[in-house]
Amino acid sequence: MDRWKVKKRFFTFLIMPGFLWILTFFFLPLAFVWIISFGEKSNIIDVIITGTFDNYIRAFDGIYFKVFTQSILISLITTLICLIISLPIAFLISFSSKKIKTLLLILIILPFWTNLLIRTYSLIAILRTEGHVNKILEFFWIKMNSILLFLGIYGEKIIEPEFMPLNLLYNNFSVIFGLVYIYIPFMIIPIYVVLDKFDKSYIEASLDLGAGQIKTLFKIIIPLIYPGIVSGILLVFVPCLGSFVTPDLLGGSNSQMIGNVIERQFKSANDWPFGAALSFLLIYITIGLILIYSLLNKKRIKEKI
Repeated sequence: MDRWKVKKRFFTFLIMPGFLWILTFFFLPLAFVWIISFGEKSNIIDVIITGTFDNYIRAFDGIYFKVFTQSILISLITTLICLIISLPIAFLISFSSKKIKTLLLILIILPFWTNLLIRTYSLIAILRTEGHVNKILEFFWIKMNSILLFLGIYGEKIIEPEFMPLNLLYNNFSVIFGLVYIYIPFMIIPIYVVLDKFDKSYIEASLDLGAGQIKTLFKIIIPLIYPGIVSGILLVFVPCLGSFVTPDLLGGSNSQMIGNVIERQFKSANDWPFGAALSFLLIYITIGLILIYSLLNKKRIKEKI
């Protein structure tokens, strides 16, 4: 018993530095922001804590509610696209040999070695009017026209397309494209981790018993890798909802998300109480999603039992 007490104290001693760090630099600042969300801006700097809910009520006003709705929609679309792309990639990695598996995992993790800002600016270079996508499309258009001219199908000069150059920047498309590019590893990795532990004999048994590949996918594989899929959805949806760098650089003023509104409240507008209220609305949504996942997971475990 005495030995256990000594070990218990030792483990407590090991945990304390990390616990104090989280308490000091995470929970206390978070509590400070939460308190500010119930205050009012008295002048440029000062905030008076009045216990008002006006900041939360204001968040549901016309323009802010519209931005909130748009942010949720963009995050949902991004999450769905990431899921559709990630499933076959996770399958490919899981069923590959060890050497190829390692290489594919390195390629997926590789973007994390580059700063987010640099990756976003690289997308601007690709998607802008004079960017690589438009140049490639222009090149193929000219080549196609040259072939048609050579064959004598029409005219004697290259027709300039009205849709060129494509407007790929500063709209919802560019924001979703950027978010998918940035957050897709967060969807692939959790699904792969579950798939890697998945017993492949279930697939063989399902196919041997007459189930087709699509039926095996939806009836056998997806239910068994469900925890990885849900984890990936949470890891993509939650950061997407609070993104502000990608929407700011790729969306401009035409495609704003709630993260951009929060940033402006804390910086240019100096309205910290309202910015804090908007921030905590995102936190409430996150906690709600986690609670829903926990309840569904408990229900699923009970059904199995």
